[in-house]
Amino acid sequence: MVSTDWKSDLRQRGYRLTPQRQLVLEAVDVLGHATPDDILTQVRKTAAGINVSTVYRTLELLEELGLVSHAHLGPGAPTYHLADRHHHLHLVCRDCDDVIEADVSVAAEFTRKLLDTFGFDTDMKHFAIYGRCGACTEEAREKSGAKGADTKGADAKAAQVEGAHARAQGEAPGKAAAEESNSGS
Repeated sequence: MVSTDWKSDLRQRGYRLTPQRQLVLEAVDVLGHATPDDILTQVRKTAAGINVSTVYRTLELLEELGLVSHAHLGPGAPTYHLADRHHHLHLVCRDCDDVIEADVSVAAEFTRKLLDTFGFDTDMKHFAIYGRCGACTEEAREKSGAKGADTKGADAKAAQVEGAHARAQGEAPGKAAAEESNSGS
């Protein structure tokens, strides 16, 4: 999985591909979006002696060199991914913590408006939008649909009780409600 591009990218900048840098790059590549702790766990599968400070220092250097990029996808440590992948937005599901990558072109109108209105040139590489993924949205709809069905059942039960009460009073069911709505006009 060693990329000759990583070697040449580092050499062009006056650095060499050390075993630690290689392991960190490979871990970032395999994991996609990963925190330094996730990367450390992956690296330690191959090199148990690597410590977290080595991972942080390596990530910092690799980001300065443009090989990795980070984003803040929630509280805690940032997540890192390879920078040579296309620039993308991070859509973070607040329910399941899934991260969806969306091409920055979907926000083109938004970024153009920020530039036109505020003169603000956005860095979309670090942009995260929080919400709910499709699966969690569907699950929430199903749950609210079930609650809606419960509410409809309660409404039907209330109508039955109202009808029984009206019959006991000798009125036609729904007559009291109709009189109330007519008197309000």
